[in-house]
Amino acid sequence: MSVLVVLENPENCPLNLEGINPVAARTYLTDSSFATLKGVKVFNICKSYRYQSIGYYVSLLAEARGHKSIPGTTTILDMKSVGIIRLVSDEFENRMAKCLGPDTETKLSIHIYFGKTREKKYTSLGSALFKAFPTPFLRADFSRTGSWQLQNVTPLSVQDIPVEDRIFVENIAQDFFGGRKLTISRRTVPKWDLALLRNPNETRPPSDAKALRMFTRAAESLGFGVETISREDSNRLSAFDALFIRETTNVNHHTYRISRKATAEGLVVLDDPVSIMRCSNKVYLAELLSRNRIPTPRTLILHNKNIDQALAMFNLPCILKQPDSSFSQGVIMVRERTRLIEEARRMLKKSDLVIAQEFVPTDFDWRIGVLDGKPLYACKYHMARKHWQIISKNKKGQDIYGKVETFPEEKVPRKVIQTALRAAKLIGDGLYGVDLKQRGKDVVVIEVNDNPNIDSGIEDLILGEELYLRIASTFLNRIEDRIRGERSV
Repeated sequence: MSVLVVLENPENCPLNLEGINPVAARTYLTDSSFATLKGVKVFNICKSYRYQSIGYYVSLLAEARGHKSIPGTTTILDMKSVGIIRLVSDEFENRMAKCLGPDTETKLSIHIYFGKTREKKYTSLGSALFKAFPTPFLRADFSRTGSWQLQNVTPLSVQDIPVEDRIFVENIAQDFFGGRKLTISRRTVPKWDLALLRNPNETRPPSDAKALRMFTRAAESLGFGVETISREDSNRLSAFDALFIRETTNVNHHTYRISRKATAEGLVVLDDPVSIMRCSNKVYLAELLSRNRIPTPRTLILHNKNIDQALAMFNLPCILKQPDSSFSQGVIMVRERTRLIEEARRMLKKSDLVIAQEFVPTDFDWRIGVLDGKPLYACKYHMARKHWQIISKNKKGQDIYGKVETFPEEKVPRKVIQTALRAAKLIGDGLYGVDLKQRGKDVVVIEVNDNPNIDSGIEDLILGEELYLRIASTFLNRIEDRIRGERSV
């Protein structure tokens, strides 16, 4: 990929850029020979990116010409957005606390050159801000009123680079401007861009690395460019057409906020914020399933004044569930009346409502994956050895899982499939995992999960690559429906 370094007056550049011939901004904008170039990366180091300034037009026309511009117009606009700055500040709160520390000052500014800072203690923060606002030279301003907050991110012109920083900047710039740092794959430009949100440090991620690679390959075969992002990339959502969340979701969590923001910006999103909200709260699910006559174990929404009703209603043991429980955490079995009262009161200190439910002993739970109202996969999750749940812990605190069996749809009892589809339809048309128990001919729904597990060699055992193609096709179909005006976001 060819590299162009563009600035207003190359002859006045204070940096010694050996071996690099900067291009005057006006020349880049007006000389037709630049418009016909292909495979070009443009480093825009004009002194200002103000709206309709010459620096702004360099990035704008670069994108129109199919050139890769740094910064892009989206980044330029993001740096002017108070809302985006505030969001990035919230996302980087822990990083700022660690890097800036208990500084005696209440205001602080750092200069960032391609993600590098002269002071090593700011390196991590500088790198993160460069990824959030990819611009060659940046100034970040922080203030502290209790905790550190990001106040502004502004481009730094070459003339404003302090003299004492110039040699440091020249060494870094030689690598970047020489094309040795930012390499770009020589593949065709994708028609659509899909963000894959994940947390590499999550202990129980909804998909393993191989499953994510298979999904990426499937999506790319349909014309998507796929980029894995983290919570710190949330300011860049507008650069994508779709978002696939493969990080465990919750309402009081950045996954919900990112889903909500992506939906507001017009992306096709799985999991959508409505599904996250509905599936994340077991009180909501209990009421929804009951009102729509979906069979469930006998259930009582518990509060401080009806604990006695639970004692009369259920044979022991019974199950108590925190409303936002997941992965069997926050779900307990109580075998004695005194413990039911004790645990119920403990849970009710965290939430005004909790769930009490009849215990239905089975050797396994059905998990039916549902996408777009249709079955995607079917598994039997067997209980962990000598345990009543599918996950238990050994003496070292490590997770122990029961075995998993995967079945083709035609081998699953019809009633199980039909009940799962009815339950999922109440939530929406997204991607869900419906958990059910079967005893003889009786089938009951335990819960409906957004963000269900899809791991290689388990949920994809029957369909293989076809499973990932179905998910990718859903994104493609929804984007095309949206363009035709047949589907609202």
